Amino acid sequence: MARFDEMTLVGRNTSADFARKGFVLPLTLFGLTFLVACGGSSSSTPATPPSSDFATSSLNGTYVFSSTGLDFSTDPLFLTMMGSLTANGSGGVTGGTVDLIGVNVGVSSPAAQPITGGSYSVDADGRGQIKFDTTTRAGVVTITLDFVLTSSSHGLVTEYDSNGTGSGTIDLQSAITQSQLAGSYAFGVSGTGANGTSPTATVGAFTLDSTGAVSTGQEDVNNAGGYSGAPSQILTKSAVTLATTPATATIASSAGTSYTFDVYPIDSGHLKFIENDSQLLVSGDAYTQGSSIPTGQLVFTLAGEDASGLPLDSGGWLTNSSAAITAGLEDFNDGGSVSQANSVSGSISAVSGGRSVLSLSGFVNGAANDIPGNYRFAAYPFTFGGGGTGIQLLEIDDLGITSGGAYAQTSTTLAASQGYGLNLSGLNLNEVGVNEIANIEEDDIAEFTTTTSGLSGFVDLHVDGMLTFDKTLTGSFPASADRNGRGTATTPYFNFDYYVVNSSTFLLLVTDTQIGTGIFELQNAAGSPQTESGASTFHPAFHAHAARQQKK
Repeated sequence: MARFDEMTLVGRNTSADFARKGFVLPLTLFGLTFLVACGGSSSSTPATPPSSDFATSSLNGTYVFSSTGLDFSTDPLFLTMMGSLTANGSGGVTGGTVDLIGVNVGVSSPAAQPITGGSYSVDADGRGQIKFDTTTRAGVVTITLDFVLTSSSHGLVTEYDSNGTGSGTIDLQSAITQSQLAGSYAFGVSGTGANGTSPTATVGAFTLDSTGAVSTGQEDVNNAGGYSGAPSQILTKSAVTLATTPATATIASSAGTSYTFDVYPIDSGHLKFIENDSQLLVSGDAYTQGSSIPTGQLVFTLAGEDASGLPLDSGGWLTNSSAAITAGLEDFNDGGSVSQANSVSGSISAVSGGRSVLSLSGFVNGAANDIPGNYRFAAYPFTFGGGGTGIQLLEIDDLGITSGGAYAQTSTTLAASQGYGLNLSGLNLNEVGVNEIANIEEDDIAEFTTTTSGLSGFVDLHVDGMLTFDKTLTGSFPASADRNGRGTATTPYFNFDYYVVNSSTFLLLVTDTQIGTGIFELQNAAGSPQTESGASTFHPAFHAHAARQQKK
């Protein structure tokens, strides 16, 4: 795959100033300053990753992919895509379908557009690119996905072209039958209303019979901070059917609303949903439902908005002992203000109908001056690959809109001398006028190798249409997390706290002037990952991506 050691500007023109790592610079000056100030000319030689035997043949089969972010219109608005593509093992994309949903692209008609051709390549470190052609209402477009593989069956993705930006995943698809979907699922979808600026998120649970019909189910809905939900919103006349390509779903509730989705199953325990009826612009995941809330230590990340409409992300750990949260720590980034709440406690109720409620005190989630307070989250337990357990979370207290996932922690260490793939997605708040800000999204893909005290590798950055390929990534990254599995990392491009889920999965929270979350995973070129990451951590509740907002 051809890569370039320079910065290339593509996409829409903008006169907005760009704020990053404490600098506020005109965009025309940003490229030069970024290369100098952020280490782009570093002479350090990244370590050869231990898993340096990926190749073009590492992608072979049908893969489900997704990405959620922004388009590149004059005022960037919500854009999400989901689809499946067939890689032939030798660099060719031979078919597939894709749903592109957004304010400006609308809903493709028909929703699932054919992929009419394409190509891909994979570097030895697992990074690569896929290019494919499809049709939107604006005509034929070429979509580029920049990715890093953690195995031949799983990877992390960033959209990397002049159409838009976003983050997601790519997973090898298993062949399944309708009857194999019989069972109970926990689901979460998020995005915006049809206007593209009002964030909305839903979590819930449903049980499918052997025909795909929903026999029981309920949901919690947070629309721009206004909560409605279980038990009043019971799912009725809903169904998931594999009879079409892609599969389809109808989700109807006792509130009188009905929504339709295209469904891309990865396997019988993990389905991906994207709405195709133009009522809401949302996408997300469904996982096999868990029967109880995991006890012991949980690690989490949440993302969304505070009560003022500014982006708010947080991460940390909670100790669950017999339905009581006896201890906890939260790192948070509220509109670029980074701090910590270290006396979190609370409770979590028994599961009923696949649903519980997590109540937290001493928690920061968007109150004025970031004062710790009391917050409530709908909590739906689920299971994921490798035997992991977790909870899909959605704020239900009318004090903002955040959602995400908490995971049962099975390890507190991170191995040195190993290769890892990383993806993060976040917003840079850009000053554009008096008491006014504009949001600039950044989506990054990286591969790095750890030492006992640092990391080295390469990163590809996508910042508001500006593509930066193959930049040297070095930084301080002590491999020794604390006893709760929390650690910190500092690099020229982004700083983050991380939280160990297990020996191969690590959540991250960006802790600089960018507000973002993400994940990094252990690479294993020879086989499947030991575990999957579970619920998406990239845009759990979509940040308000209005072009301009009032400052706090």
